[in-house]
Amino acid sequence: MIKVYVKKTSNYPVSVKEIKKNLRTLLEQRGIVSNTEVSVALVSEKVMLDLTKKYLKDNRMHSVLSFPSSETKKKFVFPTDGVIRLGEIAVCYPRAIEEANKEGELIEKKIQSLIEHGALHLIGIHHE
Repeated sequence: MIKVYVKKTSNYPVSVKEIKKNLRTLLEQRGIVSNTEVSVALVSEKVMLDLTKKYLKDNRMHSVLSFPSSETKKKFVFPTDGVIRLGEIAVCYPRAIEEANKEGELIEKKIQSLIEHGALHLIGIHHE
């Protein structure tokens, strides 16, 4: 079973149910069938900039960041409960709105594509 946790740092008007459903479907299509957990946070520009400064050591605004559990500096220990924790995805909601408007895309669709992008990073699919 794939569990998706969604946290909104403000009352952003998105469908948490759709986020969970779409993310589960994406992971299943990519062969994730084990007990798995992934977290998604919809955050403000301030929170995203804080994350960027802390973890990427830069001052650029990003629309999405992913934090795979496998990239922590701790030695990997197979979870005793059998649950694979893929990691966390942070999406900057205000930045997603800007990008959706610029691209002529629905906001919900843009949020979903950013989450998908982050999820692909969590499972090891990267880009240049």
